[in-house]
Amino acid sequence: MNAQGERWILHADMDAFYASIEQRDHPELRGKPVIVGAQSKRGVVAAASYEARTFGVRSAMPGFRARELCPDGVYLPSNIEHYAAVSAQVHEVFLSFTPEIEPIALDEAFLDITGSLRLLGEPQKLAADLKRAVRDATALNVSVGLGPNKLVAKLACTLGKPDGLLVVERPGVRSFVDPLPIRRLWGVGPVLGAKLASLGIETFRDLSSYDPALLASQLGERAHELQRLARGEDERPVQAYREPKSYGEENTFETDVSDRTRVTGALTAHSEAVARRLRHDDYAGRTVTVKAKLSRARGRREARDSSASTEPYYPLVTRSRTLREATNDGAVIRNVAVELWDEAKLAEPVRLLGVSLSNLESGGGAQLELFKQPKTKLGRTLDAITERFGEHAISRAVERSEKLTPGRTKKRGT
Repeated sequence: MNAQGERWILHADMDAFYASIEQRDHPELRGKPVIVGAQSKRGVVAAASYEARTFGVRSAMPGFRARELCPDGVYLPSNIEHYAAVSAQVHEVFLSFTPEIEPIALDEAFLDITGSLRLLGEPQKLAADLKRAVRDATALNVSVGLGPNKLVAKLACTLGKPDGLLVVERPGVRSFVDPLPIRRLWGVGPVLGAKLASLGIETFRDLSSYDPALLASQLGERAHELQRLARGEDERPVQAYREPKSYGEENTFETDVSDRTRVTGALTAHSEAVARRLRHDDYAGRTVTVKAKLSRARGRREARDSSASTEPYYPLVTRSRTLREATNDGAVIRNVAVELWDEAKLAEPVRLLGVSLSNLESGGGAQLELFKQPKTKLGRTLDAITERFGEHAISRAVERSEKLTPGRTKKRGT
């Protein structure tokens, strides 16, 4: 807390980050509808410039839908390595204002600036200085929301976009959150949103004032937490470092896949990629999970963005197995993944396939049995070759390794 006992949380979110980087680096794209990702009909939009958003294009939208809405847009492949490098620049700017930073993604973070105010000035001045510093360092805009907690800061940042700076002081929290639609509340997705709407709950005010006992009878234990958040109350701290819960890799195929050779090739590539990242961060894990999205749509469901149209629903199948000992060896992960695939005996092709490792332990390579050391050395050697010569420079000789499309997504967990 600062001298006045006030806690101040800042939420920073880069505006259309990937697309803005492309427009910055390629001046001829400025003012044009730029869409990053969606390189194929099964790809998804990673980012859309504000010019593209006027056509209804948004992040996470299927590529075919983006092209229907904006056929004349400029569609670019993702360059994650470059975006990550720019993100690191932004993070360095944040560090000049506070060490209490909780990254959420490459383009956004929470900052606890409470301890910085005595040195750097009032909250609004600090936020304005931070926006200016990001702009000077990267030639990019960042939107900022300030509030007494994470929830309010996040909402303020979102509502202030683009290039916004919105401050909500503690006495004004209720008047700020009360009229907001309930779908803006953390944890309220399409299903829960529909459930709340059936109870006549459309806004934060409706939820916060609803009879607690009646709400609990409908929603169970989560009712109390939802009402607390609807009042703008959120005591979660900014966590400068969060232990990962899982590491995973997945990709959507250009065409539906059922051929076992292609499937095992993809499982091999994913398993090796997961293992490399585990070794890099010095983790190992015990639970291997394979997920597959089936090829045939079963109806439609509301899109992630409630203002958008519905999207096809493809069932997701998952299979998991927990090992006796933690591992970060790609061959071990791959063998278990293939066994899980074989055991699933799916009766139709798949459009998406992923592998993840959870139930993590830190110090993945620290304590090893004698006969496991050669495998670990092999993994480190493969890592070194991959880092120097590229992802497809070398692979294990286990069936044909699938060369995956750039649409693959990487997840470190939450």
